[in-house]
Amino acid sequence: MRPLPRLHAVTDARILGREDLAIRAAALAAAGPAVALHVRDRARPGRALAQVTDRLQRLAAPPGATVVVNARPDVAAALGAEGVQLARGDLSPRDVRAHLGAWPGWIGVSVHGVDEARAAIDEGADLVVVGTIYPSASHPGRPGAGPALIEQVSRLGCPVIAIGGVTAERCRELRDAGAHGVAAITALWDAPHPYQAARALLAPWADDPA
Repeated sequence: MRPLPRLHAVTDARILGREDLAIRAAALAAAGPAVALHVRDRARPGRALAQVTDRLQRLAAPPGATVVVNARPDVAAALGAEGVQLARGDLSPRDVRAHLGAWPGWIGVSVHGVDEARAAIDEGADLVVVGTIYPSASHPGRPGAGPALIEQVSRLGCPVIAIGGVTAERCRELRDAGAHGVAAITALWDAPHPYQAARALLAPWADDPA
C-alpha cells in the first residue's frame, strides 16, 4: 500500500456535475501522490458513479494521485480504487474487508468526536476524517471543534485528516495539532487556481516523511 494521502479533495453532486470537472481534477492531481480525489455523491447510481470514478482515475494516474470512492466499497473494488471513505450508517471497515476479501485498498471513516474515532479504529479504519474543525459553508450554523479535537484524536495512533473550514492559513496549526493532512471542498474545487491551492494546503507537510 502506498503512503496515505495528505490532501483530500472531496466532491459532491455539484462539483461532479461541473463542466470544468476534468480540468480542475487534473490540476489538483498534478500536485502529486499526496493528493486524493474523492468521488462522493450518494444519490448517483452505481454505474454513473463508476463512470466518473474511471474518468478521474485516468486523470489522476500520470501524476500518481489517488482516487477514493465514498460510501460505495463495491464501486471502489470494481474500479481498483485505492481507497474508500465511509460515514456513520455505512458498513463498518471490518464488514467491508469481509465483503471485499483481497481488495488491497485503505479505508477511511468520517467521525465527529473521540469516541466515534476510537470505535472506527477498533473496527479497522486506516485513517479517520475528523470534523467539523472550523465553521464551514458546508455545515452552516455548526460551530467548529477547533484543533484541540485533532490533538485528542491523534493520540489514538491512527492517521487523522482534518475537515471543515480548512484554509492554507490554518494548515500549520492543524499539522502541529497532529493532523496527517486535511480535506477540503470549496478551498480546492472553487479555487481560482486549483493546483496552487493544493500546493498551499500541503505546504506544512512538505518536509514530513510520507
